[in-house]
Amino acid sequence: MIADIRIRAGKIEDAGAIHRAILAMGRGLDMADKVTCSVDDYRRFGFGPDAAFGSLIAEVDGGFAGLCLFFPIFSTWRGRPGVFVQDLYVDDRFRGLGIGERLLREVATWSKARGGDYLRLEVDGENVPAQRLYERLGIIWQTKDRAHAAYGGAFVALAEGLEI
Repeated sequence: MIADIRIRAGKIEDAGAIHRAILAMGRGLDMADKVTCSVDDYRRFGFGPDAAFGSLIAEVDGGFAGLCLFFPIFSTWRGRPGVFVQDLYVDDRFRGLGIGERLLREVATWSKARGGDYLRLEVDGENVPAQRLYERLGIIWQTKDRAHAAYGGAFVALAEGLEI
């Protein structure tokens, strides 16, 4: 029986665990080759006064069990802040214990305390168990939204005013 599940804010000392979790997510989605970040990237961008993201760490009996990596967002239509969950990860050994739900509830509480009134996330189309969890929690699939992204050369061209 699991004695203690705890959710806490991520600390700079967690950068290695965050990196390992993201690598595990990549492997689980057969996209490990897409993960190009380093532990130093998490240290540099995830902590301090200008942090680009926040993190919550789930621990079971004092050891790493899961991660929620997020950042604040703002809806111009709603006129309200919210939170975007970039990554939600639960170690295979601890799945089924409600850790993912606890992490999502905690990040929603974090956002609500700052005036937020919504949460957004994206999920891999083949990750049906995660989709079921999200739907059970009222996080519904937005059929009218469509995510677009610019990476690599396309992003550089956009930022520098160049043609693709």
